[in-house]
Amino acid sequence: MNKRTKQEWWKLIQELGHEFESRAAQHDRDGSFVGENYAALREHGVLAAAIPEELGGGGVSHSTMCDLLRVLAQYCASTALAQAMHQHLLAAIIWKYRRGQGGAEMLKGVAAKQPVLVSTGARDWLESNGEMVKCDGGFRVKAMKSFASQSAVGDLLVTSAPFQDPAAGWQVLHFTVPMNSEGAGVLNDWDTLGMRGTGSHTVRLDNVFVPESGITLRRPRGEFHPVFNVVAAVALPLVMSVYVGIAQKAAQEAIEFVRRQRQPKPQMPDAVGAMVNELTSAEVHLKDMIRIANDLDFEAENQVGQDILSRKTNVANACVGVAAKAMEIVGGPGFYRSFGLERLFRDVQGARYHPLPELEQRRFLGEFVIGMNRTAEERLPMTPVLVERAAA
Repeated sequence: MNKRTKQEWWKLIQELGHEFESRAAQHDRDGSFVGENYAALREHGVLAAAIPEELGGGGVSHSTMCDLLRVLAQYCASTALAQAMHQHLLAAIIWKYRRGQGGAEMLKGVAAKQPVLVSTGARDWLESNGEMVKCDGGFRVKAMKSFASQSAVGDLLVTSAPFQDPAAGWQVLHFTVPMNSEGAGVLNDWDTLGMRGTGSHTVRLDNVFVPESGITLRRPRGEFHPVFNVVAAVALPLVMSVYVGIAQKAAQEAIEFVRRQRQPKPQMPDAVGAMVNELTSAEVHLKDMIRIANDLDFEAENQVGQDILSRKTNVANACVGVAAKAMEIVGGPGFYRSFGLERLFRDVQGARYHPLPELEQRRFLGEFVIGMNRTAEERLPMTPVLVERAAA
C-alpha cells in the first residue's frame, strides 16, 4: 500500500466525502447499502488504513482514524458508521498484535485483500445468543445476529454464541466465519429510523460449521470478561466520533441558517449558545475517550472500560441534544427532507443504542463504584475526585 501522510488521508476523506454526500439522501430514502462508497473506500485502501505498515497496511493511528470517521460522517453518516464497525474489529486485533498475542496473519490478509469485517457484538454482550453443539472437528452454530452493520457486503463475520460445556458449564465461544459459509445468510430486514444506509441486516446462522481451531476466546457465560474492556476502549471512540461528526454538521447547518436571516429572532443567540455548549460537551468527552484509548496503548483494566462507557453515554446524550436544538433553531424548514437536517436528527438517534445503553451503563457503573458483590478488601479505592467529595 502506498504510504500517505496524515494530511493526505484527510484530503482523501474530504474528496471522497463530497462524492458520498451526493448519494446520501438517496440511500436514506431507499434504505439501501452505501455500496458505491465502499467500493471507493476499498479502491483507496481505507479498509486497510489502520493496519501497521510492516503488515502491509496504511499505518493510520487509532486517534487519526477517529478524526477521519468524524469528518466522513459530516458527508455521509451511514458510510462512516458502517466503516467504524470494520475499523473497530481491526483495532482490537492490532491491540493484540502489539502485545504479542497473535493476529499478524489476519491483519496481513486484510491488508492484502481488504475484506469487509462484520461484528455482532452490540447485541451479544455478556450472554450472547444462539446455540452451539459439539460435532466432529468443531461445532455447529444456530443463531440470529441483528444489528450486523455492513452485512449487506460482509466477507468475514466476527461473532460469538453460547455453548454448554459438559465440564465447565455454560460458556460463550468467540469465533470468525466467512459470510459465504454454508448455512450463513443475510436477512433483508434493515428498515429503521436512521442510519438507513449501513446495511445492518440480521445475519442468520443455520447449522454453520465452526472448526475447533476457529475458536478465539472461551469465557464464562453471563460474567464480565477483560476482553470487554478492550472492545469498549478500541470501538467506542471510533463509533462516537461518527456521532460527534453528525452533531457538528447539524450545528453548522443551524448556525448558517440563522446567519442567512435578515432579522434573526431575538432568542436565537441564546439558542445557538446553548447548542454550542452541548456540542462542546460532546467534543470534550470524545477527546477524553480518545485519550484513554491512547492509540491502543492501554491495559485491559476494568477502570478503562468503565471510563470509556461513562463517557460514551455523555457523548451520546450531548450529540442527540445538539441535533434537537438545531431542529428547534431552524424551525419549520428543518422538518423538510430537502433541508437535510431531519436526516441528521434521525441518524444521531443511533448513538443511544450502542453498548451500553444508558440505563444499563449507569447500573453497571454504579455497581462497580459501590463495589457490589465484593468484599471490603476487594473493593477498589475511590478515585481522587470521589475522595475529595467525601472529605468535603
